[in-house]
Amino acid sequence: MSINVALQNDKDHVWHHLTQHKVYENNDPIVLSSGKGMYVTDIKGNEYLDGTSGGVWTVNLGFGRDDMVDAVSEQLEKLPYFAGSFGNEPAANYAKELTEIMPGFERIYYSNSGSEANEKGYKMVRQRAHFYNEGKKHKIIYRDRDYHGTTISALSSSGQLQRKKDYGPFTPGFVEMPHCCCYRCPFNKNYGDCNIECANALEDVILREGADTVGSVILEPITAGGGVIEPVKEYFPIIESICKKYDVLLHIDEVVCGLGRTGKWFGYQNFEVQPDIVTTAKGVAAGYAAISITATSAKVFELFKENPANPDSYFRDISTFGGCTAGPAAALKALSIIKQEKLLENINTVGAHLKDKLFELYDKHSSIGEVRGKGLLCGIELVKDRKTKEPLNEQIVTSVAGHCLQNKVMIGRTNRSFEKNNNVLLFSPAFISTKGDIDLIIDAVDNALTETV
Repeated sequence: MSINVALQNDKDHVWHHLTQHKVYENNDPIVLSSGKGMYVTDIKGNEYLDGTSGGVWTVNLGFGRDDMVDAVSEQLEKLPYFAGSFGNEPAANYAKELTEIMPGFERIYYSNSGSEANEKGYKMVRQRAHFYNEGKKHKIIYRDRDYHGTTISALSSSGQLQRKKDYGPFTPGFVEMPHCCCYRCPFNKNYGDCNIECANALEDVILREGADTVGSVILEPITAGGGVIEPVKEYFPIIESICKKYDVLLHIDEVVCGLGRTGKWFGYQNFEVQPDIVTTAKGVAAGYAAISITATSAKVFELFKENPANPDSYFRDISTFGGCTAGPAAALKALSIIKQEKLLENINTVGAHLKDKLFELYDKHSSIGEVRGKGLLCGIELVKDRKTKEPLNEQIVTSVAGHCLQNKVMIGRTNRSFEKNNNVLLFSPAFISTKGDIDLIIDAVDNALTETV
């Protein structure tokens, strides 16, 4: 098929994610055809350095890996799929491998997207409520600026107003708590002179709603698409203690951070905290197959075995494509590659280099208000004025990212998430990144800030 035919087919028939298609009446979309390592190539032959791991923190091992393709192909030849009420070899083996790097976790429930994985956690919480207090302890607290997925219930638990706009009415029983960004503290405090109000606010919300009505709290370990917000060290120990005090399950959403992005296997492992539920997706299989995970402690799993005489007492849930074997086969291979190639070490080494280079940009460009991040999950917040912290206009931030794209470097940004603060550039290159790759990304951003802001 010719380039022109494929391009026209895309323009005529594909509905792109997060895209206002009016722009394509006079412009062509980027249609990708291949990738190798850190680079992707479009059908016109343009090559781009990908600083986003496939656009949404997913292709963590880079493109064009024969070892990943072979692992999936070999499994599909043996058995491509069977419903998840039955077992299969890669799913069984990956569950064991995964729980070994997640101390305190025992069970793995498979589905096919991060949104779905989080929904499973919500359903566990709500079914648990019906076991013990006729469904009253069903509310789920979420945090401003966090994102937990695209379904209506997942959006109901997401603190990004523009992502939610026009999609209501939403699922009842979801309650918001404040974010934990020190740079824009919702309590107008300064770290060091505060009482970590952002964490203690959880108790305030629980008491306001009624402790007997709150079943869980869901948090990203580091807010990703909401601006790369890392909590202070005291944050999660306070959160965990409040959860234990009020018998509230702690659900950590690792859809972005899980499987190495922050330099540890999971983002929560950077903090002193032991969750009850952990969900992850995106990079689990490095983009070579669809898979998501809802991992639970033994405490949660055993709740659904306590009364076998009750026909409603087990977890009555299903995920059709949670029965695909390509996902766990690819996930097994991805986990093996991360270990064999010592990629956690690389994430920490190259991630430190990325942070250093971003601070060099901070010293050079007054439009950078703050540098944030851990491992290969970093961001810079752009402002009009460092003293007032007035956010840079979203259109200018978009132009910065667009300038990089025109110069064949892909970076991310907060995209139609907030009413006022879509002003953070996001950096999430693959785990195989080198310092040289980082330097090319930084050079592109440097030029874009110089010519655009």
